[in-house]
Amino acid sequence: MRKVFIILGLLAAILAVLLSVIPLFNLAFVPAVLALIFGVIALYLSNKSGASKKIIHYIFLLTIISLVYATYKSIFSAPEVVITEELKEKEIESEQDAIDELEELDIEGEDIIIDE
Repeated sequence: MRKVFIILGLLAAILAVLLSVIPLFNLAFVPAVLALIFGVIALYLSNKSGASKKIIHYIFLLTIISLVYATYKSIFSAPEVVITEELKEKEIESEQDAIDELEELDIEGEDIIIDE
């Protein structure tokens, strides 16, 4: 049972580290908490049986690294804000240019009515 929790803890800790370095770093908190829980259970079972705890320390180390890095990124990274007013002005301007181009076209036999 101890080995199962060690394997689950290692997988969750590695997943937390990997998720903490990608742009979706907020997802790293879930496997990090799971790794902590699995690590505590494995530590309890290791203390109970007197087995080695070296791998369990690696679980905690990886989990702490991912939590610190994900927390740092969530506090100090500024979200990119796109100025929507400029985009709307460009959209209106390009629409007006398209209407002007259509009005300049000479199509024989048909009148084009443009709703504004």
